Amino acid sequence: MNGVIDAFVVIGSVVAVGYLVGRTGVLGPAATQVLSRAAFFVASPALLFSTLGRTDVHAVFSEGLVVTAVTSVLACLLYVPVGLLRRRPAGETAVGAMASGYVNAGNLGLPIATYALGNVTEAVPVLVFQLAVLTPFFTTLLGVLSERSDGARPPRWRTLTAPVRNPIALATVAGITVSVTGLVPPTPLLAPIELISDLAVPGMLLAFGISLCGAKRPGTGATAPLLATVLVLKCVVHPVLALLVGLLLGLEGPGLLAVVVCAALPTAQNVFAYAARFEQGESLGRDAALSTTVVSVPVLFGVVALLG
Repeated sequence: MNGVIDAFVVIGSVVAVGYLVGRTGVLGPAATQVLSRAAFFVASPALLFSTLGRTDVHAVFSEGLVVTAVTSVLACLLYVPVGLLRRRPAGETAVGAMASGYVNAGNLGLPIATYALGNVTEAVPVLVFQLAVLTPFFTTLLGVLSERSDGARPPRWRTLTAPVRNPIALATVAGITVSVTGLVPPTPLLAPIELISDLAVPGMLLAFGISLCGAKRPGTGATAPLLATVLVLKCVVHPVLALLVGLLLGLEGPGLLAVVVCAALPTAQNVFAYAARFEQGESLGRDAALSTTVVSVPVLFGVVALLG
């Protein structure tokens, strides 16, 4: 249980620092956008490349990966009808869908897996699936929707080439290639990449904290029903789906606990960072990350108490 608390305290502390930075205004009015862009174009590709390059992709294929893939995709898809029925902008709907199934596997998943589950590898399938599949897909989609948000229709070649112009997608392919082939870059090349990758997580958390300055209380305005939908999907439906799929696959004991705990993790701050980068659904992305983090605390303790 202490591992769960420690993980939340660490994240909360960095977000609080970001909030104080925003209140003082020392980074100027464009701080959120600058940090988000730095994380997206520079630090996150470095983090994706170094993380996936060190991962044994062959060892990731397991029942846990199946549960993660099925339940994450279902949670994302379940949000889409809500956005369509309420006639919300496509970009905001994409952010809401991502917030419903994209968990905080890096900042929270790894330490919780270490302390609460006793094995950090339990969170690796979640991390790899999100880095290799969900992140490239949603960032490419948001990139296309962002170009169309002003009413102009970009040339077909820009839409078709969106994945190869996406630094997240390119870094993912490069990282998986290194993992599969074993062709590790020389230290003089790899060391600066890993150094830059250390900026990704704190950069996103600081940007998130800064964005809270002057923001409306979550659950107010036009996005209130959308936020409620994300909360239900992320904190209730997603872990329940993981429990059911895990049982269908014959998981029990620590294996079942691991997949349910990972599914019960809150929305990752990455969702807000990508929303801010493409200026699509920023309020929903921010409110989802904040609200699900708060709600997930009792949910995670409940899951560990029931299945642990």
